[in-house]
Amino acid sequence: MKKNYYFIALPLLISLFIYLFYRTEKTVVTEIFISIISLDTFIDLKKSVISSLNLHEFIIFSLPEGLWVFCITLTSKFKFIKVGKRKFNLVYAPLLFSIGLEFFQLLHLTNGRFDFLDIAVSIAFWATANYLIKSNNTRQNLFKPFNIESLICLFSYLIVYLAHVWQ
Repeated sequence: MKKNYYFIALPLLISLFIYLFYRTEKTVVTEIFISIISLDTFIDLKKSVISSLNLHEFIIFSLPEGLWVFCITLTSKFKFIKVGKRKFNLVYAPLLFSIGLEFFQLLHLTNGRFDFLDIAVSIAFWATANYLIKSNNTRQNLFKPFNIESLICLFSYLIVYLAHVWQ
């Protein structure tokens, strides 16, 4: 995975940019950003960014989830969790997580709007990360040994919290 760090960082930075300047100010990451730079400065910066760079609705609402799925697939690709004598391959966790979140939105158990396009984008980005990005890594238990790759994997799942919308 060491060679793939830029495959993780760049998509997450693109998603961060979109969330900060094109999505609601009520996301956790935007609330944190506002607390650092002030609401007035943020509003001015957001207006400047939006007027300079007009993004399509697909890029604003579907691409960030796809990029996130891409990243967590890369970090999960060679990881497993052992429960008793069973091993659970984590490469499928990004799909379960992203599709599960969409259905939680459908059932109004979480904020957001259910969208089949988001599911399609998640599947496409998962397949790209899983089948097209090659790596020489070997399979590893996520927690034994717990190392920097394990930490990055767990952190990539926790990043979804930053996109959470406060009520």
